Amino acid sequence: MNIFKKIARKFVYGGGIFTFIRSSLSSQLASWIDMGSSIGLVALGVSGWVATPVGAVLGGIVNCCINYKFTFRAGDCPVKAVAVKYLLIWIGSVLFNTVGTSLLAHVLDQWHILDALGFTTVGSFAAARLIVSLVVSLAWNFLMQKHFVYKRRDRFDPVAIQAVDGLIGLFKTNKS
Repeated sequence: MNIFKKIARKFVYGGGIFTFIRSSLSSQLASWIDMGSSIGLVALGVSGWVATPVGAVLGGIVNCCINYKFTFRAGDCPVKAVAVKYLLIWIGSVLFNTVGTSLLAHVLDQWHILDALGFTTVGSFAAARLIVSLVVSLAWNFLMQKHFVYKRRDRFDPVAIQAVDGLIGLFKTNKS
């Protein structure tokens, strides 16, 4: 087996850093789908208030599916449980990014040395957004997906599955 095949095999099937690389690529693709669909919807005349969450949901669905099949190979995990766990982590990510960016941008705005360097409020926000996004991506999203979302949890999976089944039953009852 030549070196390129070995590297490709490690990338596709390897653990450790290769899992992280696959996760990063999945996240990047999901971000492009999020941004692309949001911008496309706005270009079609849809309000940004609608286009932004639609893009975020589409990106999240793509990320969850790619991670399930390719990144973490979680075929032994119940889909309903994965969906609930992914949603919980995704909500946490949104909250961490929102609060963290706001707080860090406020702190950066108070640093007068940044004013001397030409930073504006927009620059402080952009720096805060990038820093917080990277920290949340590594310290929250990747770790929680690896150790919670795509791992079979006998204690939580039945509860998650019951929640999904209950919601489905509720919708069926309301349609009848």
